[in-house]
Amino acid sequence: MIAGIVVLVVVIVAGFWFNKKNAGDAYSVVYLMSKEVYVGKLTTFPDLKLTGGYILNTIPDATDPKKTNFQLTPMNEALWAPDGGIHLIKDNVVFYGLLSDGSAIAKTLAEKAGK
Repeated sequence: MIAGIVVLVVVIVAGFWFNKKNAGDAYSVVYLMSKEVYVGKLTTFPDLKLTGGYILNTIPDATDPKKTNFQLTPMNEALWAPDGGIHLIKDNVVFYGLLSDGSAIAKTLAEKAGK
């Protein structure tokens, strides 16, 4: 009985440590079944939570209506402006992953942070 409790405590502590280690300052992308794309700092334990997030929108190109451009809108500027991030339902997530430092989105976020 005591050994089981100790193992459970170790697993919980390891989960919190792993989540804290992976959260850091790295940005992740989350693609939902609804085709919405969010970018932000993602934690996965005990549930999926995105903080400091942006909504990735497609907008028509001003010079060529056949083309589209991408726009990052901070979630705190959205009409529903979440306070403290959003919790995601795992069943609605198609995929998520860390952004590479060389991606266009990561470069845009670095520029915004430098301003």
